Amino acid sequence: MFISEVKSSYKEDISILIKPDNHPWNYLCECGDAKALSVKEIQNCNAIFISHTHIDHFVNFDAIIRHQIGIQRRIIICGPKGIAEQVQFRIKSYTWNLIDENAIVYEIREIISENKFIVYEVIPPLWKLKYLKEVNTNLIFEEKYFTVSATLLNHKIPTLAYLFKEKDTLKIDLTSTNFKGGKWVKKLKDAYTLKQNNAVITIHQENYIAQDLFYLLHIQQGDSVGIIMDHAANEENHLKIKKHFFECKKVFIESFYKNEDKELALLNYHSYASMSGKIMKECNVEKPIPVHFSRKYNEHEIQELIKEFENSFINSVQNFV
Repeated sequence: MFISEVKSSYKEDISILIKPDNHPWNYLCECGDAKALSVKEIQNCNAIFISHTHIDHFVNFDAIIRHQIGIQRRIIICGPKGIAEQVQFRIKSYTWNLIDENAIVYEIREIISENKFIVYEVIPPLWKLKYLKEVNTNLIFEEKYFTVSATLLNHKIPTLAYLFKEKDTLKIDLTSTNFKGGKWVKKLKDAYTLKQNNAVITIHQENYIAQDLFYLLHIQQGDSVGIIMDHAANEENHLKIKKHFFECKKVFIESFYKNEDKELALLNYHSYASMSGKIMKECNVEKPIPVHFSRKYNEHEIQELIKEFENSFINSVQNFV
């Protein structure tokens, strides 16, 4: 399960924190000016996911560096083409004569196409950009219990949308039996996974055939969280969104403009309230959350924008892909 929350107010540049349940680290999406983001949360961050480097998505990166220097860990940074040099330049704009090479390592994963990213690293005090490898997959990050994949959208520049997907787990339900848990549960799960239907499972000194116990097992679908930031409200982007985020549990999606400012949205390669709501309905998203609103709006107008989003989501026709 993912605990996710916006760490910036509607007046601030966007920043979202994701915390997997029973996991030691958290994950930062976008480096906006988030006053609710604590020093501890920054230091416990294991990876940073940047959609693009317009100032409202990258402005707080210096504060992130400030609190991470000295934690003596490898931090992953994911972003679009060009982000490796941008990270390096931001860091090198400061003087680092009082720091050693063990203070931190930044590993930068630069997504250059839908299924390819290049890995670099920078290490203090010289912060030279070192090429490590090229990887051919859209799974840009993986932990034991979840993965993060990405798709490229058009914002007049390439911008990334990220999907955090918890891996499905095999569960057992003993409520309808007299069995008690024990080492046999793992053996049964292994037999199911490896399709060893005739494996012998010993429970309380009695032997059973594995397939006769498979009815106790079920697949629990993993949680999922989507982060869809700046993108043009056009068919190409919408097709990619519907393919990548279909039936996602929870999605944070940019809704930069009110419906009355649709022309501004089209001009500036942004989405607008009713269109973002419509796409979320077509994706069959369980809990869509509109975020990242234009600074031109006051608090009352933001509430109107959110209402437009909600009305569109409720009233749109579901379009399964």
